[in-house]
This record gives sequence, C-alpha cells and structure tokens, in this order.
Amino acid sequence: MTVHNIASLDQFKETLAKHPVVILDAFATWCGPCKAIAPTVAKWAQDPTYKDKTYFAKFDVDALPDLAQELGVRAMPTFYFFKDGEKVDTFTGANPPALLNMLNKYNPEGEETAEAADKAETPKSE
Repeated sequence: MTVHNIASLDQFKETLAKHPVVILDAFATWCGPCKAIAPTVAKWAQDPTYKDKTYFAKFDVDALPDLAQELGVRAMPTFYFFKDGEKVDTFTGANPPALLNMLNKYNPEGEETAEAADKAETPKSE
C-alpha cells in the first residue's frame, strides 16, 4: 500500500467509511518537519505489518483548508488516527518513535516492531 493523497472533503469522508483504520497526515508543502518524516511514513505504509490493516492517507492543509479547519489542525505535521470512522487519537510532530508507538496502539500485530521505534531517529528538517 502507499500513502494516498486526499484531494477533497468528500474523498476524506469516503476513506473513513471504507477503511476500518486510517492514519491521516495533515501536512504543508513548505513544512520542513513534514518533508523529513514523509519517507518514514511511506516506509511504514509498505511494511507488511501495517499495509493490510491500516490505510495511510495525507492531505495538504493549504489545498484543503475546510478539512484542516474541521479537524482543528494547528501545527504540521499532525497525524489523526481514525477507527471505524471515528477520530480516536491525534499526534503532532515529526517524532518517528512516538508516532510508531501510536501506530502500534491501533495495530496490535505491530507491537513486535516496537523495538524499531526505539531505534528510529528523529528526522531533521532542512
């Protein structure tokens, strides 16, 4: 699986209705930390531990200000976790270990890779 780009509010709502577990990355193209963590999130989206259980999505807060406002985005990157269409958690920042721990919280099978979170480096913005 890949990280899917959400291009409209309708697509966002369809995504939540269609997928039981969704992680949504609210980012901005000009955001250094967003650029730094994006490859890590893309790697997790390809990982067999998560790819069949979690739908990875992202949206540009500048392109979809209505969605950003609806979700209450105040800083980027902000990650939203949805389970069965309901927002269950939020995480702000480019901190791979903390984000991976939250990802594992909603994917119990991923707990075996929790050690990888401890070894993941916090990306540096350019």
